[in-house]
Amino acid sequence: MLRQPFHLVELSPWPLTGSIGAFALTVGTASWFHGYGTKCAILGVIIILLTMIQWWRDIIREGAFMGHHTSYVAKGLRWGMILFIASEVMFFFAFFWAFFHSSLAPTPELGCCWPPTGIQPLNPFSVPLLNTAVLLASGVTVTWAHHSLIEGNRTDAVKALILTATLGAYFTFLQAGEYLETSFAISDSVYGSTFFVATGFHGLHVLIGSSFLFICLMRTMSHHFSDGHHFGCEAAAWYWHFVDVVWIFLFICIYWWGS
Repeated sequence: MLRQPFHLVELSPWPLTGSIGAFALTVGTASWFHGYGTKCAILGVIIILLTMIQWWRDIIREGAFMGHHTSYVAKGLRWGMILFIASEVMFFFAFFWAFFHSSLAPTPELGCCWPPTGIQPLNPFSVPLLNTAVLLASGVTVTWAHHSLIEGNRTDAVKALILTATLGAYFTFLQAGEYLETSFAISDSVYGSTFFVATGFHGLHVLIGSSFLFICLMRTMSHHFSDGHHFGCEAAAWYWHFVDVVWIFLFICIYWWGS
């Protein structure tokens, strides 16, 4: 009897512990906002981080050492990543919808103008333009890493992943400094809300993508990838390109046109 090519996932506690961690983080964050301390939120973060580490460890074992990630499984993983990125596109589409809903027809409460009366927007050709150059450069380096793995050049792949992760960290540093210099807050009309929610969630995605790339760097250095089996790094490259494209739209629409 031939073994079917699909990987049947074994019983795992990590979905349960992840759910518990997410619940604790949600309740803890709400409690923190109401002045009840941060212990529950910190506990939730710790549980989620431990779950991520253990779950990633199991998946790496299944794919890199046990051979469970056959071509059929890899195809399913690819479609899963595509659908995940599509859901992220819809996520950011909602923020752009909110921004254009208010900016294209400003109400009297906003002073019938955009940016609203009293808001001093950031100069798009200072730090935002530098951040754009940083992310575009990181898109080049992550493509270099991907093609180096395809060609079996592990040394260049490591160099390119180090550069990409460094550029991601530099972007986060620049954006944090930009937030400290803004003259408006998230509570300053719909402009502040849409600006900080859209750019803040993009910054969160940069942090997630940087973590993704760092894990891929560690795996590349540990010889987990080959020229024909490296979907983990390929998925990280897809995700990073998505982050790049979203930033370009943020820069053009919110920083440049919106100012």
